[in-house]
Amino acid sequence: QVQLVESGGGLVQPGGSLRLSCAASENIRSIESMAWHRQAPGKKREMVAGITNGGSTVYSDSVRGRFTISGLDDKNKNTVVLESDSLIPEDTAVYYCLAVRVETMDGHSLNTVWGQGTRVTVSS
Repeated sequence: QVQLVESGGGLVQPGGSLRLSCAASENIRSIESMAWHRQAPGKKREMVAGITNGGSTVYSDSVRGRFTISGLDDKNKNTVVLESDSLIPEDTAVYYCLAVRVETMDGHSLNTVWGQGTRVTVSS
């Protein structure tokens, strides 16, 4: 069974730093892309940032220039990291990791796999 394990959430002051990590379970042959989504209280889930196994990245307008996504390369196989050093209260949300087009070692293919989410609260 493919699992994504997220870590790094918590309480952060405005202007503070964030580092979220997401690692896929070890029975993975390949992942086409990974992304972070978030859901703020009372709002729909939205894409924050994504990265392909070729290194292409995409960011939402609300975080571009403040967040950086990395990983899914030879050094960080099946892992993706989201970082920021300029958080604002509007970044408060539950952050979810997503893996797209996952191939497992035993030949299974999955279109999408979601993590369970990690809460980030930006408040003084």
